[in-house]
Amino acid sequence: MKHRRPVIGIPTQTLHVIDGIPDILPPSWVMNQRYFLAATSVGGVPWMIPLVDEDPDTLREIYERLDGVMLCGGVDLHPETYGETKRPVCGVTDPARDSVELQLTRWALEDGKPVLGICRGLQVINVACGGSLFQDIAEDIPQAIKHDYFPTAGFPRDHLAHEVALTSGSRLRGTFDRGEILVNSMHHQGIRRLGQGLEVTAIASDGLAEAVESRNGSFAVGVQWHPEVFESHDPHVFYLFRDFIDAARHQSHS
Repeated sequence: MKHRRPVIGIPTQTLHVIDGIPDILPPSWVMNQRYFLAATSVGGVPWMIPLVDEDPDTLREIYERLDGVMLCGGVDLHPETYGETKRPVCGVTDPARDSVELQLTRWALEDGKPVLGICRGLQVINVACGGSLFQDIAEDIPQAIKHDYFPTAGFPRDHLAHEVALTSGSRLRGTFDRGEILVNSMHHQGIRRLGQGLEVTAIASDGLAEAVESRNGSFAVGVQWHPEVFESHDPHVFYLFRDFIDAARHQSHS
């Protein structure tokens, strides 16, 4: 009997929150194709999830059909999601996306369904577990290294900006089989208060958390960098996505 490939849910984002897209357009849901291609390159079947934040029954029906959830990069989470007032340094937000991603993440964590968070996705996992964020690293941590190597400032997306140290005994340490890796870096926010049930498993030289994992052994991993921008054979993307899809495949067969 041939086993089916695992279905990976990828929440979308609202088109008009993207820089340069006018609000006058009808509402649309979109997502960068790189995430879908990364999932398919290691055997996953990606599934776009609409932002049905006001229809929890439909969202639950979608969730039940998934073997794993991938949380992608994007705009800032609204600080209200972690109990703070939005400051001017916080960027554009997408409340519908916040609501959908946080709910999917909480369901997945409760059920032990695999979750992979990328950049913003790491932050979603942390907030879903009761953690909080620095609204702007440069303002909140003046001594921090530069983390915001944005393409809009002329940096290529695959620019390897700095090293991160991987925690001994962590899932990521096993995935990459080394103590340090070079990563790209396109974020201005990061973890302030760590969420419950999580552990930090990668750290930048300034002490900022660069990855988290679930403490209970289930596959819940968030990385602050963007592995999807590299070629599928590159270790940055292949090993991480392979392990995620393997966990989702196990979920689909259980």
